[in-house]
Amino acid sequence: MIGSAPVRYELASRDRGIAAGGIGVLRLLIERIGLARTIDRRVHVLKAHLPYHESDHVLALAFNILCGGTRIEDLELRRRDEALLDALGAKALPDPTTAGDFCRRFKPADIEDLMGAANEVRRLVWKQQPADFFECAYLDVDGSIVETYGECKSGMNISYDGRWGFHPLLVSLANTAEPLFIVNRPGNRPSHEGAAVRIDEAVALLRDAGFRRIVCRGDTDFEQTKFLDHWDDGGVEFVFGTDAREGVVMKADGLPASAWTLLDRSEHATSRAGTRAKRPRVKRAIVEQRGFKCLELIEEHVAEFPIQPLACKRPYRCVVVRKTIDVKQGQAVLYPEVRYFFFITNRHDLSARDVVLTANDRCNQEKLIEQLKNGVPALTAPLDALDSNWAYSVIVSLAWSLKAWLALLLPHSARWRPRHEAQRRALLTMSFRTFLNEIVRIPALIVRSARAIWYRFVAWTETIPWLFRAARHLQTVRLE
Repeated sequence: MIGSAPVRYELASRDRGIAAGGIGVLRLLIERIGLARTIDRRVHVLKAHLPYHESDHVLALAFNILCGGTRIEDLELRRRDEALLDALGAKALPDPTTAGDFCRRFKPADIEDLMGAANEVRRLVWKQQPADFFECAYLDVDGSIVETYGECKSGMNISYDGRWGFHPLLVSLANTAEPLFIVNRPGNRPSHEGAAVRIDEAVALLRDAGFRRIVCRGDTDFEQTKFLDHWDDGGVEFVFGTDAREGVVMKADGLPASAWTLLDRSEHATSRAGTRAKRPRVKRAIVEQRGFKCLELIEEHVAEFPIQPLACKRPYRCVVVRKTIDVKQGQAVLYPEVRYFFFITNRHDLSARDVVLTANDRCNQEKLIEQLKNGVPALTAPLDALDSNWAYSVIVSLAWSLKAWLALLLPHSARWRPRHEAQRRALLTMSFRTFLNEIVRIPALIVRSARAIWYRFVAWTETIPWLFRAARHLQTVRLE
């Protein structure tokens, strides 16, 4: 099926094209939400603008990622692409050395200003959403190790599992998978360090934006019992994992049989993933064949009882999952084993089963962390110090936020509402790689006229109508 006709190359004399034709709608989005203006107003790290402003550096790094770059050095490809400069309406872009020097100028206060600028714009985008968008905000918090093999990166340290690197804290809005706060820390710092302060800041941001309910979720490292009363008094709902300490294990062991109910996850899994035939489990067959020891989950039961941590003045619900596990070797069962998993919450509107499923939904943040590490990538350590890498993470994460903002501002008509809502959800949940391939990497000719920059697509994809609809909406909508 592959042809064998002769191949000829020639250089176009007048036409100029770019591979990332979808970058135009993102440039229009940045202009309409005032991101560049907000950054220049709030962030001041340059003593003189010769010729670049702070927004020029920030957006150049973001556009580098949106055009398919993965490292600061890829900026050199962007700044030498005259067609891309025409598409962005730019006279020049910073070179990689200048961009790295820009990140090294940041102090912690400057990074806070940059995150504040992004969150100010974020609120403007949220303001355009319908009323049901503000019904409930799910706030997820987690930490992740960013490993580095560099020898001279100041601020790095050895993590609990022996890896050198940093340990950034991520606070995100699960509804839209937007990173609200990223805080870089040495690799040896505990996950919960500084988390309570960032949770309070995120709660204030969401309250000010108009969210009526806020639910905070985290694993056992973020339980922090000394802050539970504070959050409960402030109307913040929470679902945290809690350690299987001896006292709570004894309470779980002492519950009567009537307190336990079977935990059925089938309906929840079907509603999220649909029904499909299961493929043979190859690993299990090999484990049984070779006689390895393995664990097989038999069933799960759920119960609850009140618990009052020592640092709290009032009791809360403790929901416990009891997993019955068979320890097997080959196909033979050696002995049964029972393991407990505990969750502490102040939510009384959910059944014990729903508390468990709500806590398990926090696993979606692991997907966000993976995207910020390998998709965007923001959670990396390309520079020489803790603060410069922190600044780089916040800057590059804007590329991911732009994807979310484009999805939130994608318009829908009354006639095609179900289809357009499905397209919005698809764009919001896309991986970054899929976003680049489906939305950004569409070949286009660039034609500059006196009053406009024309993007003339030379290929067709199913997502081009999304871009046309978004561009028309952004050209007419008034965001304020």
